Amino acid sequence: MIETEKQAERAILIGLSYPGQNEQETQEYIDELSFLAETAGAIPVKRFIQKAEIPNPRTFVGTGKISEIAEFISDNKIDIAIFDDELSASQIRNIEKILNCRILDRTNLILDIFASRARTSYARTQVELAQYQYLLPRLAGMWTHLERQRGGIGLRGPGEKEIETDRRIIRDRITLLKEQLKKIDIQMSVQRKNRGKMVRVSLVGYTNVGKSTLMNLLGKSDVFAENKLFATLDTTVRKVVIGNLPFLLSDTVGFIRKLPHDLVESFKSTLDEIRESDLLMHIVDISHPGFEDQVRIVNETLRDLKSSGKPQILVFNKIDAFSFKAREEDDLTPLRKENYSLADLKKTWMANDMNHPVVFISAVTRENVDELRRILYEEVKKIHITRYPYNDFLFGDPATDDIL
Repeated sequence: MIETEKQAERAILIGLSYPGQNEQETQEYIDELSFLAETAGAIPVKRFIQKAEIPNPRTFVGTGKISEIAEFISDNKIDIAIFDDELSASQIRNIEKILNCRILDRTNLILDIFASRARTSYARTQVELAQYQYLLPRLAGMWTHLERQRGGIGLRGPGEKEIETDRRIIRDRITLLKEQLKKIDIQMSVQRKNRGKMVRVSLVGYTNVGKSTLMNLLGKSDVFAENKLFATLDTTVRKVVIGNLPFLLSDTVGFIRKLPHDLVESFKSTLDEIRESDLLMHIVDISHPGFEDQVRIVNETLRDLKSSGKPQILVFNKIDAFSFKAREEDDLTPLRKENYSLADLKKTWMANDMNHPVVFISAVTRENVDELRRILYEEVKKIHITRYPYNDFLFGDPATDDIL
């Protein structure tokens, strides 16, 4: 049998630049969309960005821009048009008629990546539920055979129309998946209770900041880690011992800008791992130009999960990949973000956070990892002492004892 390699699909990326959004932010957002497309297996060919106050309710971008995009698609054999926002059912229909190619919005792209990454049965169930919930309101424009819903000569008759049948099938499937997830929630809740009163630490952060690499380093485990978005979907829990102090370390799914609401709802059992943690290790990729924006998005998501009040350790990872533009000595212009060196950043708010301990590390080169272990030991010890007040004989003095 002759096997032919599947050709990667050629894609164009389409985004809007809103008022108050500078050019650098717009580029960072479209770069992230490009990374998402590459993770899904597409080849981004060209980017289209339009300045607008709000998306066009019919075609997302203006009529002139959509005509320009249509011309480019017909000239360059483009397979997919990917939009950096969630599109309504009517927008997808209108755009498909003009562009004559497959349309994906940001939510659908993320769901596709999640579907390819899901390994365990409960992760697959959670993704499937989110996909059906996304699909239900957009059903009318999905298949051409649903054109029969319009009625007319030869199409009148008893019984439900085809689109109603499909909607009913999907609603039944959603009900079934929700029942399955209830059972999964109970199973995972029992698993968490079976872990006893050990201190639970969760790694949280934006996607692709190095959580799984750090998990492998601290937990001596073999969690799948890759330089792609959403390499981790399934929560991995490992017992870690630093010195003589045992605790549980969980690697969780990464957050992202405009994370689909259906996905947050579907991944309840996975996100419960964060909700029930005693301590959060917030991992940040300091080499990313928009890392402050990523910190804000993670903090907002933690607030939504009602987990923002938990003790945290702020870990700035990837210092080995950090770079900056040095200024000329006679340059008197104000410092810009790209001019800050690592030493400069360590003098700012991020290194002097009064609420959380802060550490700068590289999980790959293991630079400053011993300092992270020491801080982690102290933070877990605080929680352990409140839980087991008579077990203080376990602890040595980290300043004098070789516990780490």
